[in-house]
Amino acid sequence: MHASPARPEDQLGWLLSTVSHAFTTELTAALEEAAVTPRAHCVLSVALQGEYTQGALAQAIGLDKTTMVVTIDALERGGLVERRPSATDRRARVIGVTDAGREVVAEGERIVAQIQDEVLATLPREHRAAFVAALQQLVNGRLGTPVECAHTVRRKRSVVAA
Repeated sequence: MHASPARPEDQLGWLLSTVSHAFTTELTAALEEAAVTPRAHCVLSVALQGEYTQGALAQAIGLDKTTMVVTIDALERGGLVERRPSATDRRARVIGVTDAGREVVAEGERIVAQIQDEVLATLPREHRAAFVAALQQLVNGRLGTPVECAHTVRRKRSVVAA
């Protein structure tokens, strides 16, 4: 006699993947109002926090360098960022967010906060903070850095906004 297969809703990987995909899809649709993707919004938001080279920005967000170059190129064409000389290293170029980019970040932050509040509102009030804290603990601990493996595991194309 065979054991009954585990239900997908009992498997952590399936739960996390399903929730991540649904949240990212909803966020992507909502951010279309600001004419920005979750990845672009994340890049812009982090770039506002300091003087980052493309490589340092990619590392801070967890994007590969090729994806970062493509993203920065698109943001630059849209007038949302510009590559500027570093104030501390004249050989380096950093990503500067333009005034138009700052406006997009502000609108995006409003949208992201609204979607996050709406999603968390589906949980009982007493579970919301604990849920977010548990996810933060996983990201800052056991699941913060992917393990090495023989086969490259690709992230989904979009990155959740910061």
